[in-house]
Amino acid sequence: MHGFLNIDGVRYGYPGRAPVVDGVDWHIEEGQFHCLLGRSGCGKTTLLKLAAGLLQPQTGRVSLRGQALRAPGPQLGFMFQAPTLLEWLSVIDNVLLPVSLQRKPDAQDRARALALLAQLGLQAHAQRHPRQLSGGQQSRVALARALILSPALLLLDEPFAALDAITRAELQDDLLQSCRQRGTTVLFVTHDIQEAVYLGERIAVMRAGRIVADIAVTLAGPRTQAMRHEPPFNQACARVHAAMEEVRA
Repeated sequence: MHGFLNIDGVRYGYPGRAPVVDGVDWHIEEGQFHCLLGRSGCGKTTLLKLAAGLLQPQTGRVSLRGQALRAPGPQLGFMFQAPTLLEWLSVIDNVLLPVSLQRKPDAQDRARALALLAQLGLQAHAQRHPRQLSGGQQSRVALARALILSPALLLLDEPFAALDAITRAELQDDLLQSCRQRGTTVLFVTHDIQEAVYLGERIAVMRAGRIVADIAVTLAGPRTQAMRHEPPFNQACARVHAAMEEVRA
């Protein structure tokens, strides 16, 4: 089976230690939203870095659209655990940073950045600086920055973990809406079962560097926060929880 993003027999480790990623096979079809779920230290962030080309596998192959992924490029967008905004830049200039690293942003770039900020409810904050924003607003700026180049693949490493529950839910909806509108393929790392079920179409459960379960999430779309209180959502969470318990056993 081959998809849009292919991770084939990938292994990565450090001298004198067991492999952090140990023979992973994982395939993502274009436009799908996949979640990588596991406990802290299981290797999921390392696997995300391999999928991004930030690390190169010691064995195996990572390919995007059939081509070996040797380094990050404009086809990839990133959102990390912290927003990592530049304090001396305005909100709009933070959003435009990926463009600025390639060339001088033009009027069309700025219009696209403002449209993203408007979609995320931040257009009025375009000229503010990160210190003037709440944590949730900073995360929205980071999401806009990740999307500014219209990446084919968006990689996220627990980006909402530090936020309160209500803000986190709002950001999850913003992410789903933004990616659905653009047809963006997503690989989202989390340790939260409910987050994985709410966001993902498929969930890979990881333990000790290996993918040990592959779970399809068949909830009706589009996803809404109200479905968290309905039986199908809770049944899906229970199914994933059972897989996690099997992993621990």
